[in-house]
Amino acid sequence: MTKFAFGTYAALSLVTFATYAWDKFQAQRGGRRVPEARLHLLGLAGGFPGAALAMLVVRHKTQKLVFHALVTLAFALHAGAWAWWLLR
Repeated sequence: MTKFAFGTYAALSLVTFATYAWDKFQAQRGGRRVPEARLHLLGLAGGFPGAALAMLVVRHKTQKLVFHALVTLAFALHAGAWAWWLLR
């Protein structure tokens, strides 16, 4: 089960990182942007490591406090859920 879960986190993180990078690319060239709600959903679904990494590496969405808060919240929610599941 944990291998599947970590694989899922890795896949979601990869997709989230790529989506953030694509949105940054589109922002720089004036193209069609990714809706912020989609970026939030990807992070909350488990892609928060990819979102955090994209914020550091690609330097995207670093000025918006809501993105920092959502990545932190997603981490806390997932860590809490794992702690509950492992300690039950």
